[in-house]
Amino acid sequence: MTDDPFEAGDDFLARQFEAHRGRLRAVAYRMLGSTSEADDAVQEAWIRLGRSGAGQIDNLAGWLTTVVGRICLDMLRSRRTRAEEPLDHTPLPAGGAGPEQDALLADSVGVALLVVLDTLTPAERLAFVLHDLFGVPFEEVAAIVGRSPAAARQLASRARRRVRGAPEPEADLALQRRIVDAFLSASREGDFDGLLRVLDPDVVARTEAGVTAGARAVASGAMTYARFGPEGTAALIDGVPGVVVLADGRPVRALSFTFVRDRIAVIDIVLAPERVAELDIQVL
Repeated sequence: MTDDPFEAGDDFLARQFEAHRGRLRAVAYRMLGSTSEADDAVQEAWIRLGRSGAGQIDNLAGWLTTVVGRICLDMLRSRRTRAEEPLDHTPLPAGGAGPEQDALLADSVGVALLVVLDTLTPAERLAFVLHDLFGVPFEEVAAIVGRSPAAARQLASRARRRVRGAPEPEADLALQRRIVDAFLSASREGDFDGLLRVLDPDVVARTEAGVTAGARAVASGAMTYARFGPEGTAALIDGVPGVVVLADGRPVRALSFTFVRDRIAVIDIVLAPERVAELDIQVL
């Protein structure tokens, strides 16, 4: 027995799928930032193709891109709902899939771009990757994200501004520490404008409950940390600068920051006690 949905005689369809595999894997990698998850998404597309009545598909390339896009969107949303730790980004290896894949990868999907893409909402990331990197029309992008073509265009535009304006992630720990201290001070003092000064305009805050986007919305949420007073302190969380909230000297929640330029672009918030206990936290 096998999970493969195709009979052994479907060699022609299998060859057609293999002809698209390199492109689909490149799409999935740009969406997910993980080679293993990209392979999982492509394999899932293969399984769905077998269940779809493939003979009725007029544009196989478009159908497969749409399916992979939807699979990746679901995976990103699930990842953020669970507030999983950021992925360790490794370059997608070229070779083994022919010159088409090498050409698709030649425009460089480096660690810096993947880190910036992590600051986008799932819908923004999909709109940017599919349209800007792979030329998928906004009408098709809109159908995947469940928005109008105009809304899909706006998603890609926001993502484009972030990607084009972002350099390598800031590596100056002293500067990052000053930003963290400014964030804490503004939060404690109820200084809304002070928070806006240290937050990227398109900052994203992620928790187990979901995602909050935009500096004003995130700043409003951060104002609640005023009640923690001295119990909120700067820390390194798995080596990443951020804030840890203590109760009786023990960490009870953690906020790790991703920086773009001299502002906070992503805040990953861990609330569940069992997940906080797993973190390597060094109070500064």
